[in-house]
Amino acid sequence: MFHPRRTLRVLLLPLAAGLALTALPAQTAQAASTLTNTGFESDGAGAATPAGWSESGSTGASYVEAGGRSGSYRLSHYSSAAYKVETYQYLSGLTNGNYKLTAWVRSGGGQNSAYIALKNCGSSEQRTDLPVSASGWIRIVVPINVTNNQCTISINSDANAGNWINVDDLSFASGTSSTSIHGADISSLAKSEAKGGVYKNSSGTTGDALAILKSNGMNYARLKVWVNPADGYNNQTRVLALAKRIKAQGMKLLVDFHYSDTWADPGAQAKPAAWAGHSYSQLKTDVYNHTYDVLNALKAQGTTADMVQVGNEINGGMLWSEGSTDNWTQLAGLLNSGYDAVKAVNSSTTVALHLAKGGDLAGTRWWFDSAVSNGVKFDVIGLSYYGYWHGSLYDFQTTLDDAASRYGKPVYVAETAYPFRLDSEDSHENIIDVSGELVSGYAASTAGQTRWMKDIASIVEAVPNGRGLGVFYWEATWTAVTGNGWDPTDASSGNGWENQALFGYDDRPLPAMAWFSHR
Repeated sequence: MFHPRRTLRVLLLPLAAGLALTALPAQTAQAASTLTNTGFESDGAGAATPAGWSESGSTGASYVEAGGRSGSYRLSHYSSAAYKVETYQYLSGLTNGNYKLTAWVRSGGGQNSAYIALKNCGSSEQRTDLPVSASGWIRIVVPINVTNNQCTISINSDANAGNWINVDDLSFASGTSSTSIHGADISSLAKSEAKGGVYKNSSGTTGDALAILKSNGMNYARLKVWVNPADGYNNQTRVLALAKRIKAQGMKLLVDFHYSDTWADPGAQAKPAAWAGHSYSQLKTDVYNHTYDVLNALKAQGTTADMVQVGNEINGGMLWSEGSTDNWTQLAGLLNSGYDAVKAVNSSTTVALHLAKGGDLAGTRWWFDSAVSNGVKFDVIGLSYYGYWHGSLYDFQTTLDDAASRYGKPVYVAETAYPFRLDSEDSHENIIDVSGELVSGYAASTAGQTRWMKDIASIVEAVPNGRGLGVFYWEATWTAVTGNGWDPTDASSGNGWENQALFGYDDRPLPAMAWFSHR
């Protein structure tokens, strides 16, 4: 287990020597076309200014110390007093074109800002914030288009007393990075609107939630589909209607099959009532027919699905007990039945398999190793990652990267979210409602929610070989509306999620929507 106080104490021991040094004047910016001293190995611990780098601001807060990611040393920013410092390296003589900076970072959080930037490159400055990760190194990327044969690599901290960052193992080379999915699950929207839910733009004018989301950069919508839900929502008819609106906004569509009349997740994978008592062979036919019927109806109305999840958070399989992971041969048959139906409707629709194991490396490997060995067909991997349930950001990046490389498939975050406050707008208790449930370094505030989403997006963008597709925010429109609760059989149920929506208690867009415009 990680002990923040112990780690900070270890961190502070070598700092005494470094902080006792008289601050040196900033070095003359070097003129070279290659980034040098990228691992900070040219200097011993306590070096006030790393060789090849320059400093400005509170220069005593920038120094080299022991404890590198791969080598012996790293760059650290720290001071016992508030500080603002930049450690930078100027490159000239560059061939114009697209470049990508990669860096490994850690941060204890709490800064006003902590980021790596590429600037003075002839195009707009590009920044990537340092995710809060005290226990493990996280890789981030910063892309830039160099148009004036030069660029400055800049590591920045605007920090309060005691805040710290570590940076190591940088590289700057030709390349690009970006993500294509900036999406949200909006399955609750139709029922919310029917029950009186209102959505406003930033100026307070009531409008179409989809149009507001699109104007903030959302480009992909995710809709769950149940077979025959008690409340008549999230079924084929409702999905068809909402799909028309989604496509009219120019967004892409992900259809998430639960193969149930209600929620399917790691703890529940109940068969639809209409399929109760069916044999395994009949269930394979049921999966095929249901999947085909929904997708073919979407295609017929001109709203073909761009991606499909065959099952939702199927950690333990689906259609229990026949499709449990206790019987991989049968689970594989059900999954392949769904895959075949998707491709029969439209061969270019992407098929995803979705687990709620975003920070579980061993569990994700076990599941997909089993799927591959049993001949399960799929195109991409989707993982739910909620930081208050699924491990640290380090665990998340490790799992995501491993899945992409081990199976040679693109990966995406199928679900994530974060609270912008803890209190409820209705009488129903929120799922996350006390500070002890939060992720360290991310407050339950609009700023904390925004930072969470930007950092998640940055980690997905950094997946090697361009295999990070992007992120879906879960239930962006599930605000507190009487009658729009979590239980389709109980009209009086609340949702417990309004403090994690992307519309505030005043029904206006929250600042976290800015992440939709992430690269």
